Amino acid sequence: MPVQKVAVIGAGVAGRAFALRCAQSGFDVVLEDVMPSKLRRAEDEYAEAGVSGVRFALTVEEAVADADVAIDFVPDDLESKLEIFSLLDRMAPPRTVLVTPTQTLSITDLASCTYRQGKCVGLRAESGDLLQGEVLVMRSRFVEQAVLEDVIVLAQQMRLTATLSPDVEQPQLMKNVLRPEL
Repeated sequence: MPVQKVAVIGAGVAGRAFALRCAQSGFDVVLEDVMPSKLRRAEDEYAEAGVSGVRFALTVEEAVADADVAIDFVPDDLESKLEIFSLLDRMAPPRTVLVTPTQTLSITDLASCTYRQGKCVGLRAESGDLLQGEVLVMRSRFVEQAVLEDVIVLAQQMRLTATLSPDVEQPQLMKNVLRPEL
């Protein structure tokens, strides 16, 4: 199923820029953040730029209610990513693909903590900025081929160069989270 609706969770600088590029690329976008001031800032920036097509949500549940893809822009640390993946997994429809930008974490490990292991994809940018340069679409060992294809098409529609990349698994990392005594 082609991606039409994108939920962006986190309206910091990177989240706002990603949501803007999605809207400019023709996607129906919902932007959510726990800080209302960040949403107001996004709304002002988009109005100044003459951009429409972005809706604002006050809760994650509202943002992902009918999303084809949910992408988070929370800090790239294990605790934050596990928390947002858990929340998205519970609140998004079963068909929703969970996408996370990460420079350091294993998407296989994150996916294994959800009920939708086959619908989790990581993104990594060599430059650190998803909207500049090449984007690596990291596949977990669980991911469905159709999901990878949808994420690559999403990136291409956003005028990004996307390349498939295997995930670098970090089994010791998750073992320490699940059984800290190890």
